[in-house]
Order: sequence, then C-alpha cells, then structure tokens
Amino acid sequence: MTKQRFTPAYPAELRERGVRLFRENRGDYASDSAAYKAIAPKLGCSPDSLRVWCQQAERDRGERGGLTSAEKDRIKELEREVRELRTANEILKKASAYFGCGGARPPVPQMIAFLDDHRGVFGVGPICRVLGIAPSTFYSFKAVERDPTLASDRARQDQKDMTAIKQIFDGSRGRYGARKVWHQLRREGCDIARCTVERLMKVMGLQGVVRGKKVVTTNPDAAQPCPDDKVNRVFVADMPNQLWVSDFTYVSSWQGMVYVAFVIDVFARKIVGWRVSTSMTTGFVLDALNQAICQRAPSEADKLIHHSDRGSQYLSIRYTERLAEAGIDTSVGSVGDSYDNALAESIIGLFKTEVIKFLGPWKSVGQVEWETLKWVDWYNKTRLHSAIGYVTPNEAEENSTQA
Repeated sequence: MTKQRFTPAYPAELRERGVRLFRENRGDYASDSAAYKAIAPKLGCSPDSLRVWCQQAERDRGERGGLTSAEKDRIKELEREVRELRTANEILKKASAYFGCGGARPPVPQMIAFLDDHRGVFGVGPICRVLGIAPSTFYSFKAVERDPTLASDRARQDQKDMTAIKQIFDGSRGRYGARKVWHQLRREGCDIARCTVERLMKVMGLQGVVRGKKVVTTNPDAAQPCPDDKVNRVFVADMPNQLWVSDFTYVSSWQGMVYVAFVIDVFARKIVGWRVSTSMTTGFVLDALNQAICQRAPSEADKLIHHSDRGSQYLSIRYTERLAEAGIDTSVGSVGDSYDNALAESIIGLFKTEVIKFLGPWKSVGQVEWETLKWVDWYNKTRLHSAIGYVTPNEAEENSTQA
C-alpha cells in the first residue's frame, strides 16, 4: 500500500492573496467559476479551495450569511481557553494547598514532588505550564533519583554551589540578587561564573530586592554570525528540492517603492515561491518561503539547502527558525559579492527585463502583483531555458521523474 504524502495547509497570506486577486480581477472573466479556474492554478491551489476562501471572505465582510472566520476562530479559542483555565484552576488549587501560603516560587525539588504526586490526574505538561517549569527538568530529576550515578559532574557541582548560594542569600535576608551573591562568593574564594549564579538562583526560586528595570535599546550587530556558504557559486542540483536560492528586488511605482521576493528551485530554475509587498520586512520574504514550503513539501530525505545573500531579512531569527522547522539547511554568501547568489540575481534580472522594464511604468502595487502572478505562471509553464536544455521548468522536473 502506497503511503500518501501529507500536504500542509495553505499559508494564510496565500489565501488572502488569492481572495484579493479574485476580487480585483473577477470582472475579466465570464463568471466567478471561470475566474476560480483561471487564477487558482497560478497560485498552486484548486479552484474549489479558492472558491471556499472567497466565500468565507464574503462572510467576513458581511456579504454572505454564516459565521465569519473571526467568529469561528474565536469560538474555538474560547473553548480551548475554557478547558485550559479549568485545568489550570484545579492545578493551582492543589498547588496552593501543597506549597502553603506565600508568594515566593517553591524550590525545584518541591515542585518535582508535586508533579510526581499529581501527574496521573493532570499530566506533566499542564502542570509544568502552570508552575513554570520545563518537563525535561522533571524527567531528568526523576532519572537521577532512580539512579544517582546518572548525575553528571556538573549536577554534583551545582548542588555544592547551591548550598553556598543559599547561605549567602539567607545571610542577606533575601536582599541580594545574583550580582551581589556572585561578588560575595568571589570574595570568599569561590571560583564561579556570574551566569552560573543566575542560573542556580533561578532553579532555586531565589530573587533579591529589585529597585526597578532599566530600559535598554537593542542595536543591530554588524558582525552578526551567519551560516557558511555551502554552495560556493556552484548552482547545480541533481534533483528538485535539493537547492533553493532566494532574493528580492524593488520596483518604483506611483504609489511608492514595491518589493518582490522570489524562491527558486535550482534544479529546473523553477520559481516555487514569490511575494509582492510595500515593505521589505522579514515577514515579506517569509511569505515567499512559506509558499514554497507549502507547494513543494520538502522532506528531510531531500537534504534541501536554502541559499541567500546576507540581507537582514534572511538572517533574521524568524526566517532561520522557519527553515529549521521545515528541515532545510541554510547557506549564505559573502558580503557585497553578487556572484555568490548569481542564480537568484539572474532570475530577478529576467523578471526586471521581461516585466518591470517591459510593462512599466507602474501605477500601483496591485498592478505589479497581478503582472508578477501572470509572469511566474508563464515562466514556469511556457518559457524555455537554455540552461536546462531549452525546456520549461515544469517539463524539466517532469522529465526528471520519468528518468
């Protein structure tokens, strides 16, 4: 029996884009059904999916009867919150009776004991969320409890350090925070790092007197570490979903600057994700990536590499976390060298030549988006490429599956 491959849900941005494109261009078709059938394949979804999105959008605007998306989501959210709150309330009642009065955080060993006594009723996860303790802490503690030899050298040293920390903390009558406890330990000849004191005091639930928080602004680090260049200008792949390259460009319009991002599969030079926006934020390039992940559904077996330049959007935490979540390895070119992302820049050069310069000037972002939609569809399905033997990207991929 052949196992069916899981198809991920369409990203919210892609659904919103489909609804907007349908509403803005439905007049160009003889019927709504014809518009669904024409636009949906270009977005990589079925006409029925696009129809459902558009009808739900009409409900959201009050143009059609039924529950709006916000109402449906709110009902689900409220039901989930009620269940969680009831469970949390029961846990708090039990915890209050177990730990007694006082607002101080109970020591970790006491919380472990509470978890052990009540996990059969509530489960480890819900109790940990209410108490603010990691489940891994509980399981590690229980493993060492069963077999003390499992305790690491660090764990044994932590026990000694916690005794010294508690003595100093109690000596200050609870006034000392981690900084002063650390200084006192150093005065007494204890060679310990400040971060270790902070960590252990957090584990023990100890906190000194706090006079107030200092507001700190975060400045970007120009020397931010980033992944190595795993491509080294060799933009060749033996199969689809082996190497993706990403980049974005800008377009001047009457309404202001417009930005267009692309994700390209190197094997057949196929555009697998794109996005048009009026701002070049992380979310903008992330939308293009999400579309690519949704339509291509890469697996860990593909060993897919994503290559980009050192733009802050591609090095952002949100973007790199999304790549890691999808099991995609990262590769980044050097600073200021266009050859390190030459393939992506080549495709963007085609886009600017065949769309931006050819059809401009541009009045609005909507016009750029509509023409980009049509061009990407034509590019993947119709345009011949010399680099892949004068076939279209779609044909090149189809031929690879038949070989």
